Amino acid sequence: MTPEQLKASILQYAIQGKLVEQRPEEGTGEELYQQIQAERQRLIQEKKIKKEKPLAEISEDEIPFDIPESWKWCYIGELFLHNTGKAQNSTGSQNGTIRKFITTSNLYWDEFDFTKVKEMPFTDKELERCTVQKGDLLVCEGGDCGRSAVWKYDEEVCIQNHVHRLRPYQPVDIYYFYYLFYFYKNTGKLRGRGVAIQGLSNEAIHRVIVPLPSFAEQKRIVAKIEELLPLADRYAASYEKLEQFNAKFPESMRKSILQYAIQGKLVEQRAGEGTGEELYQQIQVEKQRLIQEKKIKKEKPLAEISEDEIPFDIPKSWKWVRIPEIGTSSLGKTLNKSIDAGKEVPYLCSINVYWEGINLDQVKTAKFSALDMEKYLLQRGSLLICEGGDVGRSAVWDSDTEMYYQNALHCVRFLGGINPYYFRYCFELYKGNKILENASKGMTIKHLVQGSLYSILFPLPPLAEQKRIVAKIEELLPLCDRLRK
Repeated sequence: MTPEQLKASILQYAIQGKLVEQRPEEGTGEELYQQIQAERQRLIQEKKIKKEKPLAEISEDEIPFDIPESWKWCYIGELFLHNTGKAQNSTGSQNGTIRKFITTSNLYWDEFDFTKVKEMPFTDKELERCTVQKGDLLVCEGGDCGRSAVWKYDEEVCIQNHVHRLRPYQPVDIYYFYYLFYFYKNTGKLRGRGVAIQGLSNEAIHRVIVPLPSFAEQKRIVAKIEELLPLADRYAASYEKLEQFNAKFPESMRKSILQYAIQGKLVEQRAGEGTGEELYQQIQVEKQRLIQEKKIKKEKPLAEISEDEIPFDIPKSWKWVRIPEIGTSSLGKTLNKSIDAGKEVPYLCSINVYWEGINLDQVKTAKFSALDMEKYLLQRGSLLICEGGDVGRSAVWDSDTEMYYQNALHCVRFLGGINPYYFRYCFELYKGNKILENASKGMTIKHLVQGSLYSILFPLPPLAEQKRIVAKIEELLPLCDRLRK
């Protein structure tokens, strides 16, 4: 249950007579209603208020919910002396006493904003109609129509015509009616009229139907509400923290899984599977053979890895390596429509490469020469890495379909049977840890240039362990996705 739902439930119980017990000795809503009507008639006879057209009886169809037998359904217009204030652009009375006045922009739920209080002249007659006294309930006619607050100050102030003033004929607990308006507003039971701009007209507020308990019960209801709402606010603070935790938890869990995997803590090391050093040496032999066969170029030897470069601890059976030591890497073809010639072929760019995989919805084509086709043909198991944009975003090309790539992508072809998905997960972890960002070049727009890619260290486990790591990751990550949903 959300905090707003909890608050609404407290108020619903209150307004339906379920929050506190009914006590016969406190009287009934009918008795209080009659007292109010007697006071109203006295004021009419003394010509202090005008006699209004009687409101129709409340029908069964109009009653929104059940209430205790000791309560009574009434109209707001039967319980309160009701006025609206003076229009700011009124031309009829520009003379009179200068007084401060409240507008809807000053009135919020049970509070007032006095930072911008305006003034205008009020005649004696207008002052009588528009002045607010301590204990009046003020209700917005327009804007957030129905928004209400109790005037709890000794200072008298006036109101503008978009504010209703409700003053009870007979003593009631005004906060009971404030909470009633709050409940009605937030449960859609208080609707204004109008299509573009909603407004709670005089007639509409007169005809708002409210449940009336005895005065004593009103006071006990308000006391119980004000005991419980601070608990709901405390619950709201805890709920917000929990929501923040829940929002972050799937991503944090995913990151932790990858961190454990790449640090060699997700699966156990098995002596029979060999070591990263043994795999590394096998790859060096394969590289030398490919160089001798002129299938790959001989590259400048890389510097030894120093202790200061190592980002975290790994198992003793693993080895720190760089990309050029365990495979080949190149950026794709630089396209130029004005000079490109050859066969029109499909190619991938950064808009096709996502962490979830390769997206083939928008595959472009360009002319590739026979030499370009040989050089930039994608092979199954190649790792594609975004050079710019979301630098380092990676996916494995796992298809035998004819496809090429352009220069916004690095293509890494691993040697020695290395599992490309293991390195795909390395890149995701490094992206989250900002290792890729720190290695990239550029101040405002980052690029993972080839030299930067070659400088990054990766932990190399033996082949069998790579396979087990990937299998365990792919078993656990769907749980994170389910939590996110």
